[in-house]
Amino acid sequence: MSKAMRQMPEVSGRSERQAGEARLNCDLDEAAPPPRIGNDTGAGLLDAALRRENLLKAWKQVRANKGAAGADGLDIDQTAAMLCTAWPAIRDSLREGTYRPQPVRRVMIPKPGGGERELGIPTVLDRLIQQALLQVLQPILDPTFSQHSYGFRPGKSAHDAVLAAQSLVQSGRRVVVDVDLEKFFDRVDHDILIDRLRKKIPDPGVIRLVRAYLNAGIVDGGVVIKRTKGTPQGGPLSPLLANVLLDEVDKELERRSHAFCRYADDCNVYVRSR
Repeated sequence: MSKAMRQMPEVSGRSERQAGEARLNCDLDEAAPPPRIGNDTGAGLLDAALRRENLLKAWKQVRANKGAAGADGLDIDQTAAMLCTAWPAIRDSLREGTYRPQPVRRVMIPKPGGGERELGIPTVLDRLIQQALLQVLQPILDPTFSQHSYGFRPGKSAHDAVLAAQSLVQSGRRVVVDVDLEKFFDRVDHDILIDRLRKKIPDPGVIRLVRAYLNAGIVDGGVVIKRTKGTPQGGPLSPLLANVLLDEVDKELERRSHAFCRYADDCNVYVRSR
């Protein structure tokens, strides 16, 4: 960070936020490692995630999503101010594999059909890192997913899933088998997920960081609860990781020549008779 930047006068409101982001931009610029992406699909992906352009894009997305503070209590503007001095050390720990995400903050929200859904709210910093990872992993992983999967995918939506379902019904498949994977996100086996991910992303740094996010605890009522399974909804990476695991369901249904639509953990199979 330049001497002139350090001597910026105190400002308030919108100008303070803009000044904080300008300093963050400067720090990310200084922190940018050279890309090392070779012929291997997974080589250098962590470096790619930590590049300035990718981080700034991730930061804009995190800000656009808004969202509450995580377990550290820091909102978006406070996190920007913190990163102005802390980012170089955080970057180094990410590269060295020593970074440990903070526990997610547990929030329970009511479900339309009754009951509650658990959300795990990461800190703004961890949302930034997860979003940066998502931006380099999704272009590699998404093209390998089934065309019948519509949830949390670029260029696909719930509306597209409804149109596909209508087309299947109109083709004569008027009996619907509803597949409901109860509490799927809460029951994800970490070892199985990491094994599936490692086969597609052969970058040890990325795998180690994803494992660290899976293992991050949950803060509930001021108590940190250790997590050995599940990937709580609320972080940018969770939907992509869920699709990595659920893609095996899609591929098996395709192998059996079934007509189906899946949106996240909700799946309907369309058949011609009971």
